[in-house]
Amino acid sequence: MSSKEQILNNIKRNTKQVYDKPKMELSAISYEDKLTQFAEISKAVGGDAVILKEGEDINQVIRSLYPEANVIASEIADITLATLHPDQVASPKNLNDVDLAIIEGAFGVCENGCIWVPQQIKYKALYFITQYLVIVLDRSKLVNNMHEAYQQITPSEKGFGVFISGPSKTADIEQALVVGAHGPKGLTVILK
Repeated sequence: MSSKEQILNNIKRNTKQVYDKPKMELSAISYEDKLTQFAEISKAVGGDAVILKEGEDINQVIRSLYPEANVIASEIADITLATLHPDQVASPKNLNDVDLAIIEGAFGVCENGCIWVPQQIKYKALYFITQYLVIVLDRSKLVNNMHEAYQQITPSEKGFGVFISGPSKTADIEQALVVGAHGPKGLTVILK
């Protein structure tokens, strides 16, 4: 028996009374126009949001936003401009030269502009090593706040998921903001 199991068994054995989890009513923030709110907050956190119009080709939109991108990685079936399929590389090191990664988000949070991204590919390094990141998100999958977001999370088969909000950014004590220090230099959310 491991030490963890031993500790948990001791706790169970010495617990005299068990209480039911209390029911909580939350009056969390909500938005009348989720799409507009999400787009505005996405821009406020340093990213960008593009709302796809009826009949607009997502590949043309992405190409117009990132004309310089040469190595484009994506596993999304509708993305025909991809030059690299991330699950076909032998090692995450082979993702080092990716200019643009295009991934799919599960849902977005209007309160803070973050998107839940469960691991859908072999190497999650792609989400962080790419120069620029595009997250494709179904506009009907917007939730108001983090309370609603946590109710939506289901573990992926690969066991990893992350909330992503805007491009990578960090600041030091002198308030010098650096974008792209630990991940993508830019993030665009395309709401389809």
